[in-house]
Amino acid sequence: MPRMEFGYSAPPGDRGLEPIRPRRFMGDLQRSLDFAAQYFPSLWVSDHFNYRDEFRMECWTLLNWIAARYPGPKLGTIVMCNSWRNPALMAKMASSLQYLSSGRFVLGYGAGWSEREYEAYGFDFPALKTRVEMLEEGLQIIRGLWTEAPFSFRGKRYEIVDAFCEPKPEPLPPVMVGGSGERYTLRAVARHADWWNDLYRRPADLKRKLDVLQEHCEAEGTDFDGIRKTVAASVFIDRSHDRARERAGDRLEGPTPAIAGDPAYVTERFEELAELGFDLCVTAFTSLGEHDDVRLFVDEVMPAFA
Repeated sequence: MPRMEFGYSAPPGDRGLEPIRPRRFMGDLQRSLDFAAQYFPSLWVSDHFNYRDEFRMECWTLLNWIAARYPGPKLGTIVMCNSWRNPALMAKMASSLQYLSSGRFVLGYGAGWSEREYEAYGFDFPALKTRVEMLEEGLQIIRGLWTEAPFSFRGKRYEIVDAFCEPKPEPLPPVMVGGSGERYTLRAVARHADWWNDLYRRPADLKRKLDVLQEHCEAEGTDFDGIRKTVAASVFIDRSHDRARERAGDRLEGPTPAIAGDPAYVTERFEELAELGFDLCVTAFTSLGEHDDVRLFVDEVMPAFA
């Protein structure tokens, strides 16, 4: 059986998956994490503000809350939007968390995509090419501040002068670039990423993305095999295959469908991912507070990839 590691995507609030009870959110979240932290080697938080009036926590605040309460698992962002925080500030935030968490942080980073969210919070929403340029410059600043002192940078989008970032992170957090744009984003992955993250797709679509990434790696002189391949997936699992599919509903459609079915079916989907070369999936489940589905996944899917 090919290897596959699983991370747990901590609910930041209403993702349209789990029932959110705002007054009980803290208790529900802690019960879910109390269980997940025993079995998942990494805990992850997504980075969005609000799409509408849904109840939702800010990514970095929630991640630090998790870091303080769960000292074992690795901690990651899936993925932070470059536009929301100046990259020099992001470097400082990350180095501080790496120090306080004893080296458990993975920086998931992306160019951003939700135009409505940008506009609602007063951020400019440039074209994708510009956002990826900002991402690439941001990553150069972050790595520079992590490794040099003082560090200066002058680019098209950002400039810093003689900046210090102490303490330096030890070890350096892996940088996981998220996104699937074939022309710009995957080229940025080839240039800057330790890990790559995409949303779960059908195997043929993921194979195409991998082929494009490999082409960019060859053009950039990067070791394609040296980039860790990861996915994020919503999982609907039930002992009844039909019931799981019914719960998933229209999430089974589109280019990034949920994985939904009984344990054998779900296991097969992850086998396909592992055979393609992916070895980490960050999983989002539908429960909050109650965790029968997560327990079923832990008991009957994860052992197949141990």
